[in-house]
Amino acid sequence: MISKSAYTEHELISSLKCNSKEAFEYLYDHYASALYGIIMKIVKDEEKAADVMQDSFLKIWKNIGSYNVEKGTLFTWILNVARNTAIDRLRLDVKNEKSVSWDTVIESDLGNNVVFNPIPATIDIRAIVASLLPEKSVLIDLVYFQGYTHEEVSEKLSLPLGTVKSRIRKALNELREIFDVHSFTLRAA
Repeated sequence: MISKSAYTEHELISSLKCNSKEAFEYLYDHYASALYGIIMKIVKDEEKAADVMQDSFLKIWKNIGSYNVEKGTLFTWILNVARNTAIDRLRLDVKNEKSVSWDTVIESDLGNNVVFNPIPATIDIRAIVASLLPEKSVLIDLVYFQGYTHEEVSEKLSLPLGTVKSRIRKALNELREIFDVHSFTLRAA
C-alpha cells in the first residue's frame, strides 16, 4: 500500500482496522504531540510520559477493532485511551507509595500550547470548551485537560457523581455537534 498524505476519518479508521502500518504511522505523526501534552499534564514526568505514550499507542493498535464511530470521533477515543493509561500509571505510582499531588497543577501550566492543536486543522479546543456553559466547561477542563476522574471532580466540586457524569455527557454531545464529525477530513500539513 502506498503511503497517503491525507485520510478522511472514515478511511483512516478503516485502514487502522485493517492493521495498515502507514495508517498507524499517519495517526502517530498527526496526534502524538496532542496526546503527549495531555499525558504530561497527568504524569508530570517526561520518562513516565514516554512510557505511557508507548503503552497508549500499543493499546490503540491492539484495540482499534473495538472503536465505535457512533460513540465519538477517533480523536476522542484515542485521547481517552491515552488519558486512561496515564491515570492508570498515576494510580500505580500512588499504590507504590510515590508522592503525587493534584494540587501541583498550576493554571499557567494549562496554556494553549500543550492542548490539542492538530496539524490537519487549527482548532483552539480550549476556546471551544470555554464557549460551553461554565458548569460544563469546568468539568471538561478538570476531566480531559487536567486528568481528574469523575469521582475526584465530584469530591472537588461537591457535586453528586451522577450530576458530574450527566453534565460531562451533555458537554461532549455539544462538542460533537460543534465538530460535526461526518464532515471532518484529516489532511497532512
